[in-house]
Amino acid sequence: MSEMANTDPEGLDGVRMSWNVWPRTKVEASKCVIPLAASISPICPHPDIPTLPYAPLRCKTCSAVLNPFARVDFAAKIWICPFCYQRNHFPPHYSMISETNLPGELYAQYTTIQYALPQNPNPNPNLDFPSLPPVFLFVLDTCMIEEEMGFVKSALKRAIGLLPENALVGFVSFGTQVQVHELGFSEMSKVYVFRGSKEISKEQILEQLGLGVSARRTGGVGYQKGAPIGFPNSGITRFLLPASDCEYTLNALLDELQTDQWPIPPGSRASRCTGVALSVAAGLLGACSMGTGARIIALVGGPCTEGPGTIVSKDLSDPVRSHKDLDKDAAPYFKKAVKFYESIANQLVSQGHVLDLFASALDQVGVAEIKVAIEKTGGLVVLAESFGHSVFKDSFKHVFEEGEQSLGLCFNGTLEINCSKDIKIQGIIGPCTSLEKKGPAVADTVIGEGGTTAWKMCGLDKSTCLTVFFDLSSSDRSNTPGTVNPLLYLQFLTSYQNPEGQLMLRVTTVSRRWIDSAVSSEELVQGFDQEAAAVVMARLTSLKMEIEEGFDATRWLDRSLIRLCSKFGDYRKDDPSSFTLNPSFSLFPQFLFNLRRSQFVQVFNNSPDETAYFRMLLNRENIPNAAVMIQPSLISYSFNSLPAPALLDVASIAADRYHNQPEHQAFAQLLQAPHDDAQMIIRERFPVPRLVVCDQHGSQARFLLAKLNPSATYNNAHEMAAGSDVIFTDDVSLQIFFEHLQRLAVQS
Repeated sequence: MSEMANTDPEGLDGVRMSWNVWPRTKVEASKCVIPLAASISPICPHPDIPTLPYAPLRCKTCSAVLNPFARVDFAAKIWICPFCYQRNHFPPHYSMISETNLPGELYAQYTTIQYALPQNPNPNPNLDFPSLPPVFLFVLDTCMIEEEMGFVKSALKRAIGLLPENALVGFVSFGTQVQVHELGFSEMSKVYVFRGSKEISKEQILEQLGLGVSARRTGGVGYQKGAPIGFPNSGITRFLLPASDCEYTLNALLDELQTDQWPIPPGSRASRCTGVALSVAAGLLGACSMGTGARIIALVGGPCTEGPGTIVSKDLSDPVRSHKDLDKDAAPYFKKAVKFYESIANQLVSQGHVLDLFASALDQVGVAEIKVAIEKTGGLVVLAESFGHSVFKDSFKHVFEEGEQSLGLCFNGTLEINCSKDIKIQGIIGPCTSLEKKGPAVADTVIGEGGTTAWKMCGLDKSTCLTVFFDLSSSDRSNTPGTVNPLLYLQFLTSYQNPEGQLMLRVTTVSRRWIDSAVSSEELVQGFDQEAAAVVMARLTSLKMEIEEGFDATRWLDRSLIRLCSKFGDYRKDDPSSFTLNPSFSLFPQFLFNLRRSQFVQVFNNSPDETAYFRMLLNRENIPNAAVMIQPSLISYSFNSLPAPALLDVASIAADRYHNQPEHQAFAQLLQAPHDDAQMIIRERFPVPRLVVCDQHGSQARFLLAKLNPSATYNNAHEMAAGSDVIFTDDVSLQIFFEHLQRLAVQS
């Protein structure tokens, strides 16, 4: 099997690494500057991945799953685990296997394979249920103006109509107080009200809703016949009903629902208890059976100003915290709020439930504080200016659509990683939570969610992507040549519940080569994936900016780039003009140049909410999408040629003078082409992007100019051709950045 024959970079396995050939030792790895990391898309669909209808065979020592890299002795019916070299016997039902009669998991091309697992044997045989229906609990903020409320209601009605019939639906609304609506009693609307000003424990919430321990002992309040399966004798069926049964009740409830009636004194913000609402929702879901997949879908129209999780005072003269406030420790509510949302995150993770946030407001709503609960549970997040904006409306609809366009929302995922002996796992950046599962493969240093070889992903979908950081063990083994295996192996095991409720296990096993980079770095260079490396650096930088006090991102990135170019560039000492970079690295400096200027690193002009939002999206997108977020693509359309990529440079947007030509028909078509292409891109993305259409010198042009390389500024405008644009900035251009980089990289 050729190691390097894989031309499709993500391919079947959905794995991309910063380095595709690995140095042997920790010291050599640190000289490579860019960390050893893999970006994995645990359940991205691929037409060639087979699904096997039985449970996998696992190694009895390290519990890795049987895979094509295992050595098999067909005569003795034994397989040797490539991770720990344990000899395992095949069970009796594999007795027919031979070199010509292989089970699916041993086919060389199936390095990624799925198993449809039998459901857990149910402790109560009378309740034979095929699979647990998913739960959608909508949590709606009512502190908003009538117009916004109208937009939100129509979006909710449309969503409820799109839900699968068996899905269970619940509804909570909140303003100054929290209202839990009882949908199971359609003759009269019943509401349970919770005060928004103080914290309530999960036990108290269940007790007040009549779902507490005492209620369960007496057989459950309001236990109905024909209750949804999976909820034995619990009164929760009063609050969560199948979508097909309660669509009418819910629509009627939405029609009657008013905006929050609590009076707002002049000069004050509305009193909004988002924190209590989320903890009531999490408490309600806590009454579901174990293993139920559930999402809290929160629709929020402003900042929390009441009770736990408050992010700003009610006084309008107090602005919501800015980046400057956070830096100076002048945000009095921030740390306390983050701590509160962390506790909700931990509760949701232990229940296996997801928090999705759809926030629409002109001011901040607290995404920066709630981020921890969204990321740890693998939730979706969409930030828009209004509930009437296409960014919200189309994204919200997209969540519930089925078929080709669906997001493929899955529940209750767990990721386990097995790796060859000398490899340690530092952690993962992305939407997951460490399960604190210790083992020999856990590294001493932690990056992101670490200290474990297993992670919980309460929510995951087709496009979810995680970045795993690896380290090498410090002991030096290179003194025993010949006995060392030239290949390293990594195995990613993702178990999850698919949208139909079926338990699946996805197994991806990849292999890469070790090389002794002290001898030759040529192969190391060939195995460098510059796009993946740029995204890994972007995610690591974002993380460091959040957790390290006074971290100077630009300097850190510059230093890393200079070290990388000094190590892998070709040059004569102290001669900048002699500097050249191998094509495997040639795009990397440009990626970092754009990363330094991107919204992930430059927080100026962005609110903490926007920065948190951008970083959450950066951390969960696949490599090509994340690379476009760092370095946007610029496509040029012209009469004489097909649409083609152009340099992301101000020189690329010089004016074309077509307006004095008679054949206008072709011109109209030319102007339509970019619109059609943009619509295609928009259809494939989530959240739905905001489309900015701008003309030269128009006010909206600033969005484009901000992303271009300022090769023409007011300093050198006299050198430019007529008709080309000039950017008013003191930022360095890519050319000057390169000159400095060459000078510093060749210094002895």
